[in-house]
Amino acid sequence: MNLAMRSFPDDLVQAQQEWTAVYRQLADRPGHTPLRRRLSELSTTVLFHPHWQERGGRTPGALWELRSLGRGKRGWR
Repeated sequence: MNLAMRSFPDDLVQAQQEWTAVYRQLADRPGHTPLRRRLSELSTTVLFHPHWQERGGRTPGALWELRSLGRGKRGWR
């Protein structure tokens, strides 16, 4: 297993952090249409960010590291 940490663009990390926050809000307020819409927009932003084209695609490990950053685990940067 490669333990070298990846570097992600700030806008991608911010989008993932916002995604996590909106997801948690939606869990507290299920069915809230503006939150569902925002979560969908953020999902598109994260999954189709140009970073993934430059780095050879979205690997499960890279997505896991990004999600860790989104949850505030700053040691992964």
